[in-house]
Amino acid sequence: MKKSFADKPKPLSDVDTWFTETDVLIIGAGGAGISAAIEAADTGAKVTVLEAASEGGGSTALAGGLIYMGGGTPIQKACGFDDDIEEMFKYLMMASGPNADEAKVRLYCDQTLEHFDWLVEQGVVFKPEYYPLKHTNTPNEAALMVTGNEEAWPYVQHAKPAPRGHKPQIKGDHGGIPLMRNLIAAAQAKGVNIVCDARALTTIADETGRIVGAVVRINGEEHCMRAQRGVILTGGGFIMNEEMVKQYAPRLSLGNYPNGNPNDTGSGIRMGIGAGGAAINMNEGFACIPYYPPNEFLESIVVDDTGQRFINEDVYHGRMGSAILDRPDRRYYLIIDSRHFEVLDRPPMGGFSVAAVGDTAEELEAELKLPEGTLVNTLEVYNRFAAQDQDPLFHKAKKYLTGLDKPPYAAFDLTLGNGAYFAVMTFGGLDTLPSGEVLTVEKRIIPGLYAAGRNSAGLPRCAAGYSSGMSIGDATFFGRQAGIAAANNT
Repeated sequence: MKKSFADKPKPLSDVDTWFTETDVLIIGAGGAGISAAIEAADTGAKVTVLEAASEGGGSTALAGGLIYMGGGTPIQKACGFDDDIEEMFKYLMMASGPNADEAKVRLYCDQTLEHFDWLVEQGVVFKPEYYPLKHTNTPNEAALMVTGNEEAWPYVQHAKPAPRGHKPQIKGDHGGIPLMRNLIAAAQAKGVNIVCDARALTTIADETGRIVGAVVRINGEEHCMRAQRGVILTGGGFIMNEEMVKQYAPRLSLGNYPNGNPNDTGSGIRMGIGAGGAAINMNEGFACIPYYPPNEFLESIVVDDTGQRFINEDVYHGRMGSAILDRPDRRYYLIIDSRHFEVLDRPPMGGFSVAAVGDTAEELEAELKLPEGTLVNTLEVYNRFAAQDQDPLFHKAKKYLTGLDKPPYAAFDLTLGNGAYFAVMTFGGLDTLPSGEVLTVEKRIIPGLYAAGRNSAGLPRCAAGYSSGMSIGDATFFGRQAGIAAANNT
């Protein structure tokens, strides 16, 4: 029998005294929770945020800080890019996969320019500069970049590509720091009370099932907090909960780098399930193998243990990671030739080991113990068509089609369990309306209960189509919607 991951609500009738009362009680002080707090406070509501850690920020503060926005943001225009909301919508629908929530994607795209303006109003700064290399973040302060599969097949056939990743101004890959610093400061300036070292244990429900508060542990003691208008769950995903990952998303347990903070244990999801909420998309998550940078390695080919390619190598490395996790029992190698040796002083970000070298394709094939003739044939076909700027098998973009015809060769080991770096995080969460209202399996609204960020199944639904910036964009935008809805629930 599977273990239940549900934290049942405490009955209101068992509450003797209230430790404190507030209008909106938010559980989790990351990007979703603080965005919800700002919007709720702007309605005049009294807002309290509970944070299990000793300071706010959550996984958002640890991330690169990218926010997926488009449709002609001021940064896009300043950098000379035209973008269209409908093209962004088409891309995100495809990127979100077969389980895409069209209502959420539609609202997110329709209000993307307003969301950009809202972030700027909170003090977030974006430097109007474009970073041209394929990367998940910029080593400089540039704000704008391509962060997913926009330019890669098959996505490029369905939606006009545009750079939509927006990084708050900071040098390097730490945009989550200035983002959360500004959001927290904005929330506190509006009177939001952020209580740290406060771990929410479960919700409190009245006899009708309405959520009216939460039980929280502070300084080792349990207290009951009243929420007059609503409780918003924004406590992060469950990648740090090994048992939940094995039950709901066993594919992600193959990863070796859980992408999150220590409190991403699924506590908010468990509280929502206990209150009657439906958890959906729980099997899906992010699976990244950073085989670039350096950018030159996009000119490589990646083969499996049959010596065959299986994907266009110019995809976002989350799509590559997902493709490998789809067949975890195989061996995988990134193949380069001598023209790329000059960048070996800065090997792939994943720190992959060199599996073999060879003066010829035949020698490399033998060193890798691949079936005779397979890698040789793969390289011959690839090089022949690359010389014509074509890739009829996997449709790699022309700008990355450089023949691998300058031996000697080298192969990096991308095989699971051989030291390859696989970062993983969860996408599943509570089923919610775009307003953040939590739904039961029967699609009934649970009164007084809301969720956002990784406590909710939001925009990111599919590892293969994910783009950097979708998670923080989803968390901040739908956190705002939850804050507005809860504050207006009078």
